[in-house]
Amino acid sequence: MASRPDVRVRRVYDEPAGDDGTRVLVDRIWPRGLTKAEADLAEWCKHVAPSTELRKWYGHDPAKFEEFVRRYRAELGEPERAAALQHLRDLAEHHPLTLLTATKHPDISEATVLADLLRPDAARSRDPARTGRDGSLLRVEGCRPSPLVRTDEEPGAAVLRLVRGVGDQDRHAVRPTTFDGTVALSDPA
Repeated sequence: MASRPDVRVRRVYDEPAGDDGTRVLVDRIWPRGLTKAEADLAEWCKHVAPSTELRKWYGHDPAKFEEFVRRYRAELGEPERAAALQHLRDLAEHHPLTLLTATKHPDISEATVLADLLRPDAARSRDPARTGRDGSLLRVEGCRPSPLVRTDEEPGAAVLRLVRGVGDQDRHAVRPTTFDGTVALSDPA
């Protein structure tokens, strides 16, 4: 039985820890003012980083994080990024993996998105689009929960969207209907 991947997220500027395992920089741009010796990296995996356009749009604005996650996960389906993500999975399979980023707030960075993808159990428990208030997984009747995206259409309400296609006609609002986390589809408001 395979063990759960030990994946961590840290700032590349922090002092390396003895239990970091394989240290991989996942930013597209080299960190300002840091030498390769100071970084103490096993490798620089810049092919897994978000596109320049997405990185500039996001600008590490906490209000844009959920949309950033959605867009970045879509980018990770592109062949080059998918191969780089698989490489990170391979690295994390048997040894601790530390994903490094230069951002001041690593908890809202691409490194955290990657760590959540590499630690499937952690991703489900922390992803607000897939969990109820109590942290239980939401189930969508007749659908897989993976395409759920959180929206803020109704303040105070847990409103999700099931995205099946590109056009608005393929989008359905998803609203919790019971306390056990079961949700049902309804037409968009």
